[in-house]
Amino acid sequence: MTVQSDLTLHDGRTLHVHDTAPDDPARLVVVWHHGTPNIGAPPEPLRELSERLGVRWVSHDRPGYGGSTPHPGRDVASAAGDVEQVLDALGVDRFAVMGHSGGGPHALACAARLPDRVTAVVATAGLAPFGADGLDWFAGMAPAGVASLEAAAAGRDAKERHEASAHELDMGFTAADEEALGGDWSWVLDVVRPALAAGPAPLVDDDLAYVAPWGFDVAQVLAPTLVVHGARDRVVPVTHGRWLAAHLPTAELRESADDGHVSVLRTSADSLRWVVRTSSRD
Repeated sequence: MTVQSDLTLHDGRTLHVHDTAPDDPARLVVVWHHGTPNIGAPPEPLRELSERLGVRWVSHDRPGYGGSTPHPGRDVASAAGDVEQVLDALGVDRFAVMGHSGGGPHALACAARLPDRVTAVVATAGLAPFGADGLDWFAGMAPAGVASLEAAAAGRDAKERHEASAHELDMGFTAADEEALGGDWSWVLDVVRPALAAGPAPLVDDDLAYVAPWGFDVAQVLAPTLVVHGARDRVVPVTHGRWLAAHLPTAELRESADDGHVSVLRTSADSLRWVVRTSSRD
């Protein structure tokens, strides 16, 4: 059972926190960073394996989502400060981070900004920095993603107009993604629906952060890092994962040949085992 609580931060904002084992401090803490648009509940499909491996998930609704106070103008790096305050409040020193999709950059931010505390990083289907050298950022991205992120790149007003308009575009999900959403990773819909129901404001803040300077350099991520990407991903093309793996100092790239943006989550059990093995060597 996940215990949920609200934490008041130093600046007066509230973060809604999820913790799967608050009474078991001996467990390895893995901080989950959710995608866009999601709430921050930790990945339920990994719960049974987590119990066997002795993993304690800690996560939070990113600002504006779920029970967390909005923080307009936030950059990606700000996630590290929020996580730091959450784990200080829980009495946790060392931890690993995992993120999917938009959660990938936020997981990397924690490793870059909190290098003495992060033991391992997994970025699954994550974006590379906007304007990254040598990367055609939009190449291979489905029309819906291009339109949404181009609007963000044009500024807040353009992004808000885009979200307020009716737009029926190809989202980029593959047949494998649809199969995963209808089966073992249907949980994704459980975290997407409440995020969408609350309106587009936090999604706007997320997308503006992705196309702005992140507030850190990926070269600062020194913890062991696993980059996982589906080769058929049309939401965040695999070229983003390849770029990250080439520019993160200690990264290993695992491409999943037949997977898209959601179905690649089926590899998460192996990623979690990697986190446990890697953190135990730390």
